[in-house]
Amino acid sequence: MADARTVLYRDEPSTYAGVVGENLTVRSANPINFYQAITDPDGCPPIDIDAKLFVPDGDGGPQPTVIIVPGSLGVGPNHERHAETLVAAGYVVCVIDPFGARAVESTYENQTAYSFAASAFDVLATVRTLADRPEVDATRIAAQGHSRGGAAVIIASCRRFADPILGAGRGLAAAYAVYPWCGQQFLDPSVGATRVRAIIGERDEWCSVQEAQGQINTIRGTGADASIRIVGGALHSFDRLEEPTLLADASIAPNAPTVMLTDDGAMIDPTTGEADPALTDRDVFIASAKRGFAVKGASIGGVGDEPDIFEADMIAFHDHMRS
Repeated sequence: MADARTVLYRDEPSTYAGVVGENLTVRSANPINFYQAITDPDGCPPIDIDAKLFVPDGDGGPQPTVIIVPGSLGVGPNHERHAETLVAAGYVVCVIDPFGARAVESTYENQTAYSFAASAFDVLATVRTLADRPEVDATRIAAQGHSRGGAAVIIASCRRFADPILGAGRGLAAAYAVYPWCGQQFLDPSVGATRVRAIIGERDEWCSVQEAQGQINTIRGTGADASIRIVGGALHSFDRLEEPTLLADASIAPNAPTVMLTDDGAMIDPTTGEADPALTDRDVFIASAKRGFAVKGASIGGVGDEPDIFEADMIAFHDHMRS
């Protein structure tokens, strides 16, 4: 497909807005599920993932920083375009590649190549790595995640997940969830001081708009600064400059029941109401497929001014870190 990379992202010279990217290694982990990540973060199998850091010219002091987390197709032209826009606006930007080190090309046909807990762990591991950089203001680190990456940044903002991994109160200043999959949610979605926003297309075939609305409204109910924008008529990945394209092999289940997570990360079986620390993504996805929720095919792409609508919303959200 058009987005497929012939070489690893780390091996591609990348210059955004005149700034040459610096290769970073982020020590992350591969927990089998959220329960392992929360109850034994140091015991999860470690993995070093790749990232690139872009530091624009500034006053030399610590700057607000945005982590960009790709979705099921890996780092693509839209993520690189957004990185360039943010670098040009003066942000330090870190683009992470969750796939290269895991020898994964994409997850759109099989989301169980590695766990969603690992995706969220990647975000917090990147926060931990960036916090030690003199160019980065550790109190002003935002994460922008797309699709699967959107799920990752929302979970990473939840204190039930962040506190055991980073320590109480440490974590993201803001989480920008771009057409996020919200099929796994904490019963206690408290995010503390983290500002959360989701943006999703009204006609998204991949992710449930209602599920995203529900998650954001539940987070808002804890007293957090949480908001959502639904872009009328837009499909999944509406920030892309490419016309809508059908991915016939995409494996989706937008109407499957939400899997809730207990405080220690155990998944609750939607059909029994029982929490089971041993349940994994694969277990619940297979069960969902057996109940007839799995379907094939979803369209992605932007139409008309949809990419411009997204860019304006993105910049407005991150500019709060400067106020």
